[in-house]
Amino acid sequence: MIDKTILVIGTFDTKDDELEYLAGVIRQQGGKVVTMDVSVLGDPSRPTDYSKHQVAEEGGSSIAAAIASGDENQAMQIMAKGSALLASRLYAEGVFDGMIVLGGTMGTDLALDVCLALPLGVPKYIVSTVSFSPLIPAERLAADTQMILWAGGLYGLNSVCKASLSQAAGAVLGAARAVQKPDPDKPLIGMTSLGKSALTYMVALKPELEERGFEVAVFHATGMGGRAFENLAAQGAFACVFDFCTQELGNFVHGSNISAGADRLTNAGRSGTPQIVSAGCYDLVDIVGWQPVPEKWADHPKHAHNRLLTSIVLNNDERRAVARAHAKQLATATGPVAFLIPQSGFGEWDRDGADLHDADGLRVFLAELDASLPQNVQAHRIDGHINDDVFAEEALRVFDAWRADGVIAG
Repeated sequence: MIDKTILVIGTFDTKDDELEYLAGVIRQQGGKVVTMDVSVLGDPSRPTDYSKHQVAEEGGSSIAAAIASGDENQAMQIMAKGSALLASRLYAEGVFDGMIVLGGTMGTDLALDVCLALPLGVPKYIVSTVSFSPLIPAERLAADTQMILWAGGLYGLNSVCKASLSQAAGAVLGAARAVQKPDPDKPLIGMTSLGKSALTYMVALKPELEERGFEVAVFHATGMGGRAFENLAAQGAFACVFDFCTQELGNFVHGSNISAGADRLTNAGRSGTPQIVSAGCYDLVDIVGWQPVPEKWADHPKHAHNRLLTSIVLNNDERRAVARAHAKQLATATGPVAFLIPQSGFGEWDRDGADLHDADGLRVFLAELDASLPQNVQAHRIDGHINDDVFAEEALRVFDAWRADGVIAG
């Protein structure tokens, strides 16, 4: 097996023993290690491959400036900027194959920036005392960030934290050995959806797009999936997007913590990526199913999808707000936008005769869209439902026309 090199990042002044243990396990498993110190005040017990001074200087500052700031947050932001830039450059130069960062809240804050600086397919692991915590906003997570909870790791080595660290060492090295990176030469379509009980267009569209020579990645639009989609869209990773399930935008507008962030439905447009969009399940806001229903939703119809997720059915005013939010986000697009508007509904549960059907609510939403959509958006009104064949056919018609005009490469 060809040895892989792992970049180990942390504050070697305060977590020297833990970081050296982590590096040692990687070496014991046959991997190679390069180390990066992001300390400010203290020094490691032995030199690292990339010192704290090199990190600060990479970001255009210095350790002296970080200390002189007198502010731990400002100092760590200096180190976060420098470590992200240095890690990006070192990866481009072929210095390492995977990366792992160890830390508490300070180290995690820095680690999130480093992960965002590295391309998709580079194994990136964060071992943190706050893994999976609501402290971490969705918009700061890179599309393929992996997190491991650092149990019992606040101060010093012990058998509890060694259990976490040893698994993390094996995970990042194994990932570096096993990863199959995306093919940069094959054009990629980004599509959003939910499970097939609510939205089914991907079943028809995926094979048709693959026949045309495109790879299709379908993102589960329940917060983290939309975040990954937006992260890649911001990088210009997609030849075109079929962003048909924008429910996360409604979640954000109405204060749900199942969110993909404030920039949902903007990054493809900002990168100039052609967008074919719709508003799948716009009428629902998701909440955490195992928590009490907030008082604001007490009088709304509900759909318990499972023990994790409950969907709230929006009233007319709330639907109008979602329509306006779509218009506001899409107005920022620098590339072409086609909005597919199925006149018979945007989700299986709101079909005529289904449990959550609301004909008046649909009418209100459609009217608000008509009044709000900006001039840069081409409206395509479809006599049918989002899950009908006619919807997928119209999406392909727009896609094929854009390909023929050279709007979409590939």
